[in-house]
Order: sequence, then structure tokens, then C-alpha cells
Amino acid sequence: MSITMLVYPVFCVLVLGALILQFTASKTQQQIASGNNPHFKKFQYSFFLVYFMALFSDWLQGPYVYKLYSHYGYASNQIALLYVVGFASSVVFGTTTGPIADRFGRKKMALAFCLIYSFCCLTKLSSSFFWLFLGRVFGGISTSMLFSTFESWYVYEHTETHDFPSEWISVTLSKATFWNGLLAINAGIFANVVAETLHFGPVAPFMFAIPFLLLSGIIIAKTWPENYGNTANNLRHSCMEGLRTIIFKEEILYLGIVQSLFEANMYIFVFQWTPILDEHNDTPLGMVFASFMVCIMVGSSLYAILLHKKVSEAKLLTLAVIMAMVSMAICVLTSGNSSLKSITYAAFLLLEVSVGMYFPSIGYLRSQVIPEELRAGIMNWFRVPMNILTCSGLLLLHNQTMISNTESMFAICTIMLAVALVSSMRFSKLFSVVSVAADVLAHSDEKRPLNIDADDEETDYGFAIVHGKRENSPPTADKLSHLVVHK
Repeated sequence: MSITMLVYPVFCVLVLGALILQFTASKTQQQIASGNNPHFKKFQYSFFLVYFMALFSDWLQGPYVYKLYSHYGYASNQIALLYVVGFASSVVFGTTTGPIADRFGRKKMALAFCLIYSFCCLTKLSSSFFWLFLGRVFGGISTSMLFSTFESWYVYEHTETHDFPSEWISVTLSKATFWNGLLAINAGIFANVVAETLHFGPVAPFMFAIPFLLLSGIIIAKTWPENYGNTANNLRHSCMEGLRTIIFKEEILYLGIVQSLFEANMYIFVFQWTPILDEHNDTPLGMVFASFMVCIMVGSSLYAILLHKKVSEAKLLTLAVIMAMVSMAICVLTSGNSSLKSITYAAFLLLEVSVGMYFPSIGYLRSQVIPEELRAGIMNWFRVPMNILTCSGLLLLHNQTMISNTESMFAICTIMLAVALVSSMRFSKLFSVVSVAADVLAHSDEKRPLNIDADDEETDYGFAIVHGKRENSPPTADKLSHLVVHK
């Protein structure tokens, strides 16, 4: 069966499966408990309203970036350069956006994102290479803001301002991943209508993204409270402090390795699936893209269901990495053979399911292990190796210097994910130790003060001795990351 004949029935089955799984996920204990809390629902809505508009504006542009550059008459090597500029900008400048947000305010940085990304859209009105180049530079900075500042603001408000249970962070991130897939589908349809059906051309989706960005900014200005990370240190010190924290705290280091390698693989895949599945220009790419997004929705629902079954977030992250690695390994064997294109398509679907499980897992684990005062800065440091790997992969693929075919690229992706798997397993062990210590401290009534400091305490539970400062509330993993645990 050809891909064209396969896509439509597969899409229908996936939609039905996604609806069933989402209904099941909505009946889990955490979803019900959080849904019955009106204060949490109101807070969650205030975040989703803004975040979803920002994501929608981002998705609107995605399908027409390459087509716009081609429409302006640029060759494929020039277009590849513009893509690389965006990733490189995120590496060079993106690392500073996190410390700036932590020091001067995450609300202010979210507002800056809305303005800067609107400017990026306006640069698409010009066919000048200079303006398009400049737009990609600011686009890379905006992307770093989008995927660090908003989450940092939410986690602070969730845990510090409202003091909601940390487990409910998973509920929000799982819902965000599910609705992100739905937003992507609708954004693709909307972009296609304004660009093709209404004949406004490939620049139209970029112009229609601006009102959503500006409206998002207005709502942020009127409804979001400001919150901060580390306000004491200067920018350079904050950047270096974030890097030192990653290097010297094992659980953060391993989580960063997993994120960098998994997401580099994800972005490299984005640039490979179209030429592989549309070899003869007869594949309904819009439906393929929609099926990918439904798979992300399936993955987010599976995450919520498995979490309800007492599978930990760390194990779910490991499972997501395993699924992605299996997917890429299959592609190594099938992507070069046209007769096995349907198997390659199935492997791509498996990868997208793993993406749906990955994002809520990694988001929750970041909220637990990254120190609040350095949150946005560390999250942007995580993106540096990811952007470098993505740029390198794109350049090697385009120039065909060391990598002459897609099978070789998929083999490299498989190796990257194997390293991510080892790092994920190591992280899981470290995180379980800290989680056990947190659980023991949270449920213990017996306290024995140390002689060193009246504020310190030591509790002996037979299997471990944990030293730390007294907490007014049950400690989370990020608060326990500085504790000394002697087995």
C-alpha cells in the first residue's frame, strides 16, 4: 500500500485512539483532583491563554518558512544558511535571555518575546537577504525565550506563589503537550487557507501571527504578576553560575544531556521526513503532519495514564527515549528503500508518540531539580548543545561531506539517543535517591538537631542519614539537591 492510500485511514485511527486515551487520562486521580480546585483551574487558564496564543503564532509560521524563502528566489544553500543562522543565534544569544529573565523579571521577558517575535514576522515582508538574516537572528533569540521564560514563570507561580502540589505540574504540562498538537493542526490548516485558498501568498501566515503575539502581550501585561530568579548577581555571573550548577550537579547534568540529545534528534528529523516520504511529490504532506501531531497528543495522554499507574516521571522519560531510539534504528534499515516507506512512516509515528511523552516528563523533572533562582538560565544552557548538534547535522546533510545519505544521519541519531538513554537511566537513579529522601523527610515526625547549628537537623531512618535545613513545607527534589546523603 502506498503512503497516499495509507495516510488517511491511519489518521482516522489515530484520532479515534487519541480521543479514547484523552478521555481515559481525564479520569485519572491527579486530573480529577486538580480539576476540582477552582483556584488552580483559574491559574492554569491564565497561563494557557497566553502560552497557547504564543505557540499558535509559532506554529502558523512553520509550514511556510522554507516556501517563503524559495518564493523570494533564494537557492537551497542560501535557505540552509538562513536556517542555520536561527539555531546559531539561539546558541550565541539565547543563553543570556534566561539570566536576564531571572534577574529582571520573567513577565518582562515574556512581553519582550511578544514584541521581538512580532518584529521577526515583519522582516518577512522584505525579500532583502539582510532583513531575512536579521529576522532569523531575532527568531533564534525569541525561540529561546518561548521555551524557557514561560515555563519558568509558571513553575514559580505554581510552587512559590500559589503553593499547589508539585504533582499538578505534570497535569499542566501533559495538557499543554496535548493541546499543542491540536494547535499545530489548526495552525497548519489556517496557514494553508490564508496562503493558498485565499491567495494571500506565503508571507500571509507571518502577518496573521502578529495579532496573536500582540494580544498575548496585552494579556500578560494586564494579568500576570512578576516573578524573579536570582536578582543579586550580574548577568555574566548568573550565566556562569548556571553553567557551574549544570557541571557540578550530576542530576542536572544528566537531565541536560537527555534534553540536548533528544531534542537535537527531533529537530534533525523535522528536516528529513518530507524528502523521505514525498520522494515522488505525491504524498499528502498536510495529512502526514496532522498525523504526527495526533501522535503527540496520544503520547501526552499515555503519559497521564501511565503516571496514574504509578510509573514515575523519570521512568516515563526513559521510556520516551527508548521509543525514539527504536524509531531511529528502524529508519536506518528502511529509509533508503522505497518499498519499505510504510514501515518508515510507522517509525516516524512512533517517534512522535515518544515526543508526546517526553515533553511533560522533562518539564516536570526540570521543575524538580533545577534551582528556582537559576531556572531560566539553566534551561537555555540546555539548548546550547542541542542547537550546535542540529546545526552540525543540517550542514553535514546539506553539503554531503561526511554524511552522504539519510541512513547515515539516522544512524547518528540512534547513537545520540543511545547516549541519552544511558544518561536518562543514570538520572533516574540519582533522582530516585533524592525523591526517597524528600519522601522520608516529608513524613517523619522524629527530629534530632545537630550540634553544629540549631537550624540544621539529622534524621536517621535506618538506611540513610540526611542532613539539611529545616523546611516549613515538605521539600521538593530541587530543595534537596544540596543535601548530603550517606547510604
